[in-house]
Amino acid sequence: MKPVAEVFDFNVKDYDGWFDTLQGKLLFNIEVDAVKRLAKRMNHPFLEIGVGTGRFAKKIGIDFGIDPSQEALRLAKRRGIQVKKASGERLPFKDEFFGCVFILFTLCFVEDPGKVLAEAKRVLKPDGGLIVGLINRESPWGKLYLKKKEEGHPIYKHARLYSVKEVIEMMGVAGMQIEAYSSALLQPPSESPYEEAAYSWFRAGAGFICILAKKASSSVNVSRETSKDA
Repeated sequence: MKPVAEVFDFNVKDYDGWFDTLQGKLLFNIEVDAVKRLAKRMNHPFLEIGVGTGRFAKKIGIDFGIDPSQEALRLAKRRGIQVKKASGERLPFKDEFFGCVFILFTLCFVEDPGKVLAEAKRVLKPDGGLIVGLINRESPWGKLYLKKKEEGHPIYKHARLYSVKEVIEMMGVAGMQIEAYSSALLQPPSESPYEEAAYSWFRAGAGFICILAKKASSSVNVSRETSKDA
């Protein structure tokens, strides 16, 4: 099986071009809304692990981005992002440098998610935050991408989708404490998606979930049970 970086290098035009379709623009804006609801709490500088072509980074105002795909980074650089070719398992930055680290749609593609989360924690300032955005495997959208994987989609056949619970557990092992959630895509997948506002809390059936965490302390974590789900 080809390395994921090589897969994105080969498919970068199709991947990036999807965001310019009517469906891509609408879904992108919904997901950006969810990320921004958590990002507004954080201070710069921002880093995105798996910045890809820089679509989200530019819209959210992320300063730096790393990615193993050279072709994706060419586009991200054109969008004004300061980029470096690197993997999330080995970040080329000093300790406690960033106010916020973003991992959006990327955790499912990395070889060692635990190590990526540990590296994200390492480069965070003491009061910094980690925002993980994921396709919720247990939602209708998650089932759609699992089907794409089974059918041999050129990109998603390489993905390993996680449940929200699994990601929360991985973040806890990495020494991160959950602070807040946002959710989006309550509508089912279709060829004609409609505009939808994101939610500033956890919604179990949402296709896209964002989790904000900070370095663990003695305070009590925000659990799914205490988050709104109605």
